[in-house]
Amino acid sequence: METMADYAAELEASFKRVREGDVLTGTVIGVDEDKVTLDLKYYAEGIIDKENLSNDPEFNLLREIQPGDEITATVINANDGEGNVVLSKKLANDQLAWETLSSMLRERTVVSVKIAEIVKGGAVAYLEGIRGFIPASKLAGEYVEDLEEYNGRTIEVTVITADEENKKLVLSGKEPALMKQKEETNKKIAKCEVGSIMEGTVDTLKDYGAFINLENGLSGLLHISQISTQRIKHPGVVLKEGQTVKVKIISIADNKISLSMKALQEEVEAEEEVFDYKEEGSAFTGLSGLLKGLKF
Repeated sequence: METMADYAAELEASFKRVREGDVLTGTVIGVDEDKVTLDLKYYAEGIIDKENLSNDPEFNLLREIQPGDEITATVINANDGEGNVVLSKKLANDQLAWETLSSMLRERTVVSVKIAEIVKGGAVAYLEGIRGFIPASKLAGEYVEDLEEYNGRTIEVTVITADEENKKLVLSGKEPALMKQKEETNKKIAKCEVGSIMEGTVDTLKDYGAFINLENGLSGLLHISQISTQRIKHPGVVLKEGQTVKVKIISIADNKISLSMKALQEEVEAEEEVFDYKEEGSAFTGLSGLLKGLKF
């Protein structure tokens, strides 16, 4: 049998005084195109107008909210004159959103956002209901010539500025893109076999060696000590940019490909030495050579 104790919490809530600025949680009991009605466990119902639900221009009230959902919102009017408490989910969302965005900034969290529009110098996307700006230089891992190609596209981003006081949110798609590229490159490097011989093109020359673009799409370092069997002062003595070379993979440690031309030269020289020995030596492989000196 139910007693008054069973309704103690509801009774206490019904006598509480609701004030502007309070943050309340209620259960959705009604949804239409213009507003949402909440049961606040209070003598008055809560009303959230469509414009007070979300900052996201693509927010669809009927699709996003269903009866039975719980919503936390901030009181903006304790009595609208018709006995209802008027609330704003946007205000409550903003407080929680900036806390979440600050956490994302600290933890370098990668999240997906949809580009809402292209503006001067970059793009706009909404994260946690907050309008965020993505500079053109941070939109992708590489330079984007036509920003309009990204309009409406969903990309992965990280938070690089979350300034609640100035309502400034800046996002970057570059960091996640480069991270993804690095992961894919590391997977390809892991599949490379030490000892493999490949062709490549000299990309750039440095004092300490040359970077080679390999036929498998990867890049490796050909250290100056591995260019020639002879001591050289600079890679440019032997190589030039754009030149095609044959190299041997000698290491893939730390996801870095180390190459050698010297190793190939040494192998060729070793083969030539063996060949010269056979030509100039006195080895015999014929039957008469094997029987020579034997007494029967």
